[in-house]
Amino acid sequence: MREFLVTLHSRNAELFWFGLIMLVLAGVMAVLSRITTIEVMGVNAWHKPIKFALSTTAYAWTMGWITHYLAPGWGPQAFTWGTIVLLGFEVLYIALQAGRGMLSHYNMSTPTYAGLYAAMALAATAVTVWTAYIGVLFFRGDFPQLPVAYLWGIRIGIILFVAFSLEGFVMGSRLTHTIGGPDGNHGIPFLGWSLKYGDPRVAHFVGMHALQGLPLLGFYLIHNPKIILTLGVVYGLVAVRVLVIAL
Repeated sequence: MREFLVTLHSRNAELFWFGLIMLVLAGVMAVLSRITTIEVMGVNAWHKPIKFALSTTAYAWTMGWITHYLAPGWGPQAFTWGTIVLLGFEVLYIALQAGRGMLSHYNMSTPTYAGLYAAMALAATAVTVWTAYIGVLFFRGDFPQLPVAYLWGIRIGIILFVAFSLEGFVMGSRLTHTIGGPDGNHGIPFLGWSLKYGDPRVAHFVGMHALQGLPLLGFYLIHNPKIILTLGVVYGLVAVRVLVIAL
């Protein structure tokens, strides 16, 4: 792990530190979740920002690692700082609202909260579009130094990340993440996914984290490009099936 962190820091120091800050923040909020009784819709208020902070760490460190393969230039550097500003705003706002015992997502109770919710949606969309741009660079460029299966793992991982990140609009358009029942019903501990009603968050999670899973498989376990391509297609179909079931 130490070698990974040292290498990551040398590849993209900004995203290394940003991811580390998010990880520390998740730890602080984990402590708060144990020593406070704040709830939002009957669920521990800190669970949501913890999940977002951890997911942001995974995203920042993944992108910090793979953008190292791209040619230096304005694009990757702008992506780095755009990610820090946009996702930093999103996680901090979610944490602030949690500390106040208030909703962050789907909060239309006042024009201010509605505007901040819209700003979060715009931030997430901007990061998604920017990630798609990084994906285009990986498709257009030549990377002879990378194992072919690993390269295709990166490419397909980005495609699935973008697709299932945009799936967030399914929930945003409904102003709810539960299909067929109210938000806040008790589900899987910590994750909160509903066990009784449809929950698009499951597909959202599965699809987006192809960004980590497929490159890792392509680097460490699966060295045949055809197999990693097939696995990527199957993975995507499974995520789509999970979404269809939720709907």
